[in-house]
Amino acid sequence: MDNQQLQKIVEQISNDLFSKPFRHKASFNPRLRTTGGRYLLHSHNIEINKKYFDEYGEKELYGIIKHELCHYHLHLEGRGYKHRDLDFRQLLKLVDAPRFCQALPQKTAAKKRPPRLYEYTCQSCGQIYNRKRRVDTKRYVCGKCKGTLTLTKQLTI
Repeated sequence: MDNQQLQKIVEQISNDLFSKPFRHKASFNPRLRTTGGRYLLHSHNIEINKKYFDEYGEKELYGIIKHELCHYHLHLEGRGYKHRDLDFRQLLKLVDAPRFCQALPQKTAAKKRPPRLYEYTCQSCGQIYNRKRRVDTKRYVCGKCKGTLTLTKQLTI
């Protein structure tokens, strides 16, 4: 599927479900990573993540298009177009559009470093601090008594 076909589908869904024309541009944006699509407020264009079409097919694509068209038409009418607005939620239900899209499956899990845990102890009062990141002991002191901190344990899980 290319951008011309997507444009026709968006125009058709807009006419059929909303009874209003879609007069702007709809296109696939390969740079989108964490969202199925987005409506651009300034240009009124709609961008769709092609990965969702490749992974889940037309049904998910139609849901994303309906969702973005809800933003589009409400914004142009001057009504509440944001996710938390009542107008938006009611229109989503009316056209049977999803509020959120499915999560994309992860292709390859990047090799993550195992989390490290650091334990610091105050020299004066014995207060123990557990941290995920290293602390500069020359710069930071005990919050209880202002004593010096020392690294007592470094665990790698």
